[in-house]
Amino acid sequence: MIDATHDAGLRSWVESAEGHADFPIQNLPLGIFSPQDGAPRGGVAIGDRILDLAQAASLGVFGGAAEAAARAAGGACLNPLLALGPPARRALRARLSALLAVGAPERALLAPLLHPAADCTLHLPATIGDYTDFFAGIHHARNTGQQLRPENPLLANYKYIPVGYHGRASSVLASGAPVRRPCGQRKPASESVPSVGASRNLDYELELGIWIGPGNALGSPIPIGEAAAHIAGFCLLNDWSARDIQGWEYQPLGPFLAKSFATSLSPWLITAEALAPFRAPMPPRPAGDPAPLDYLHDAADQAAGGLDITLEVWLRTLSMRTAGLPAERLSQSNARDLYWSVGQMVTHHSSNGCNLRPGDMFGSGTISGPTAAGFGSLLEITQGGRAPLTLANGENRRFLEDGDEIILRGRCEREGFASIGFGACTGVVEPAFSTTTPHGAG
Repeated sequence: MIDATHDAGLRSWVESAEGHADFPIQNLPLGIFSPQDGAPRGGVAIGDRILDLAQAASLGVFGGAAEAAARAAGGACLNPLLALGPPARRALRARLSALLAVGAPERALLAPLLHPAADCTLHLPATIGDYTDFFAGIHHARNTGQQLRPENPLLANYKYIPVGYHGRASSVLASGAPVRRPCGQRKPASESVPSVGASRNLDYELELGIWIGPGNALGSPIPIGEAAAHIAGFCLLNDWSARDIQGWEYQPLGPFLAKSFATSLSPWLITAEALAPFRAPMPPRPAGDPAPLDYLHDAADQAAGGLDITLEVWLRTLSMRTAGLPAERLSQSNARDLYWSVGQMVTHHSSNGCNLRPGDMFGSGTISGPTAAGFGSLLEITQGGRAPLTLANGENRRFLEDGDEIILRGRCEREGFASIGFGACTGVVEPAFSTTTPHGAG
């Protein structure tokens, strides 16, 4: 639903919001932050500032549904707000837009409640009860499948169901948290028996994170026509992957320790409402592909269930940081290349009666483009490590090395609308714990 909050001509009295790459007044993402010497609380990003929602609500500047939403979002997690659903988010967004717009009479009241984002700590927006990772990026699925099955890269079920697996919510991290190189069993083809040690083939995966809003009762599937009402917002997601551990352990039950050691999220929840101007049709299925089964097909979802989000991966090695060199872009892709819509993921996930809950997190699966410039993982870029990547400073990478920093970025642009962004999702690889040293001993 496109409304006055999306008006490209709208201006904010928060000066840094004007022309801000990520957070103009047309975005208004939600998150959890701690000001200096303060406890975590809900906030809204506007330019390079964060508005304290709880304090704003205490001043009486909201009313009705917007006040209830602001109070639900003002605590140490956004789960209470996510449970309220789209009408509450729309009311909160509309009121925030009015309060932060040029000419708002509440400016003098709210200005003292703005915190410099650079002085704040950002946390995960919600308490994640469950995390599910999908495999909806068909170019990534095909690229990785070709390395294992050149004649049949996509398995028979891929074009019939949104393939996914249940991940580990306890190791989901906010952007900026360090990522410890995992240890585990590895068995390359050149070795006759497995060994235990640090992953040699650590990788990233560029994904879109999906925040679930209102849930469903156990045993009550979510129809595809109602799936959008259960999607609260989006973020960037890095599904760190230990490829050598994964290659040995994944048969027959799929990903396990190679994935569960860390997943990084960008800290701001970009609401479904903010992304309304950037909805897109789902790409037409190639000739010969099966149509979605009836429970996964909805005309409205096919017409606007896609998302036009430009996604980028940047790498900054330890040597680059030491030399003061900028990060180097490794790829650029777009969320429009997903084979399955987010609505189809929600419906399929609940189709057996599984109950989703407010604050659950979905990963879209690695989003790769159709050409090498858009590959969303080093596994694809280096062809499984066989074709190392040479960086501009002369360094080579098969997979990630200790000290490497991965930066994910996302941006939405459409003529006639203000561009908005996601903020960065970052993580620096730290050395593994020794397999013979007690964990925590250094």
